[in-house]
Amino acid sequence: MQPVKMIDVGHKSVTVRTAEASGSLLLQPKTLDRILAGELAKGDAVNTARVAGIMAAKRTAEFVPLCHPLPLDSVAVDVCFEKGGNGHRTAVLVAAKVSTSAKTGVEMEALTAVAAALMTLYDMAKSIDRDMVISNIQIDTKTGGSRGDYVRSDGAVAPSE
Repeated sequence: MQPVKMIDVGHKSVTVRTAEASGSLLLQPKTLDRILAGELAKGDAVNTARVAGIMAAKRTAEFVPLCHPLPLDSVAVDVCFEKGGNGHRTAVLVAAKVSTSAKTGVEMEALTAVAAALMTLYDMAKSIDRDMVISNIQIDTKTGGSRGDYVRSDGAVAPSE
């Protein structure tokens, strides 16, 4: 068994790196209606989720043990909605795009932003919908670095408003 260690990136060049991640919160249509109407007891869930995602991305290295702390150039968290119908579930879709000029990538920061935003939405609506499900948190794209660009092979792309 190998010892746990942080990867040495000292020899790498500083380059612009980006990552986009996405995920969803499956919920009842009435729950989405209440979110959109701003009728949750805790207040504005959408903007709170955006702020939570940004804050979490900035602090990723504090709770992902082997992740390098990075200076982030930008973090954007988008939230959009899908009303169910024809057998499809109602969902809140969250996408995050993170960029940095650094020696290592920002995939973990993008994933963390999405997870925190989704958990915030869950927390704010749990009193009215206990059946919500957080699902499909994934990296959609990344750019920069020695391994080059990446686009999810299944063709899925992050939702946009």
